[in-house]
Amino acid sequence: MTMYYNLPVYKQSYDLLLDVFKLTKEFNREYKYTIGEELKKEMTAMIINIYRANSSKYRVKYIVSARENIEVVRLLIRLLKDLKQITVASIAKLNLAIEELSKQLTAWGSFTKES
Repeated sequence: MTMYYNLPVYKQSYDLLLDVFKLTKEFNREYKYTIGEELKKEMTAMIINIYRANSSKYRVKYIVSARENIEVVRLLIRLLKDLKQITVASIAKLNLAIEELSKQLTAWGSFTKES
């Protein structure tokens, strides 16, 4: 079993979590403690699901949960964009990272089903 912190999907999700923590500091107060906290919670849950998928024989359910987390994150980012809480540059950076994570999780899930 590969150590979870050596997995590319873990590294990228952790980097995205750090970006989210830095980004939420600049939200308006109203959104910092609502959408910002929910965003951090979903990102943390996703990383936990990646860890669990790596350490479990039944990893597919955790990969599916992580993919659900990333979709919620995608929705929250879109909401923040519409509320004008993040810049276009931040949206682009986050969306690229989210898309890459989604691809990695999909590939991992496909590989797991075949194995």
